[in-house]
Amino acid sequence: MGGHSHFRGLLLAAALTTSFATAAVAAEAEGTIDCGRSGDGFEAWLDSFKREATTAGISQRAIQASLADVYYDRSVISHDRGQKVFRQSFEQFSARMANSFRVNKGRQLLQRHAALFRQIEQRYGVPGPVLVAIWGLETDFGAFNGSFATIRALATLAYDCRRAERFRAELLDALRIVDRGDLSPDKMHGAWAGEIGQTQFMPSSYLKFAVDFNGDGSRDLVHDTADVLASTANFLHGYGWKPGAGWDEGEPNFAVLLEWNKAKVYSKTIALLADRIDGR
Repeated sequence: MGGHSHFRGLLLAAALTTSFATAAVAAEAEGTIDCGRSGDGFEAWLDSFKREATTAGISQRAIQASLADVYYDRSVISHDRGQKVFRQSFEQFSARMANSFRVNKGRQLLQRHAALFRQIEQRYGVPGPVLVAIWGLETDFGAFNGSFATIRALATLAYDCRRAERFRAELLDALRIVDRGDLSPDKMHGAWAGEIGQTQFMPSSYLKFAVDFNGDGSRDLVHDTADVLASTANFLHGYGWKPGAGWDEGEPNFAVLLEWNKAKVYSKTIALLADRIDGR
């Protein structure tokens, strides 16, 4: 996966694999899901998916722009199959991830964008240190968003039988992002599992929570700092962030951090890094 969202993916791997693999196998057995276990049938599947996208109301312009040059990416399958169960303790994980580089860089960015963070907190109730901590953990503040072509990665996973149903929905949402003009397909690069942008939104979350905070007409979570940070705040707000309440384990907003990442080790690390950036 791109950047440090690799660790996030490892933490989520076991739960996702179990639930979606079970669903895919059941659906395949019923003959209700069209998928493959090698690249041999990918072109025929892609033609079928284009028809599905048309039926879903996505424009031909967006479908052709997104899918014209897509191919089955074996490296994505290799990453998917190569996930290992995450076994690090919070102490081990946080010692590496909530490091002095991210604390110092986070404090600099908090100062540099102070006015923006004030506006975001007024709108969504989420304080700057939390947003900066997520930004730092996901992609080192936008430095490493990932190098996988998002549409190609999602198409590969949508065709693969292991979690086809889930990724077919994400691929349709990625095409909707193109259709509404937020990003062109060539700008959509990220982690191998389809996460996009500086805080690594799956397309479904991108559609639901991305905001055009600077008013330039697009919700750009790849290049636009204001959109990135405000959209991340909107995600947390959407899951019930309580303004002014604490975010450490046992405090009201920790449950919201678990919506960002259900692995407690990761969510506790967000909270710890936010505390350190905040000077606690």
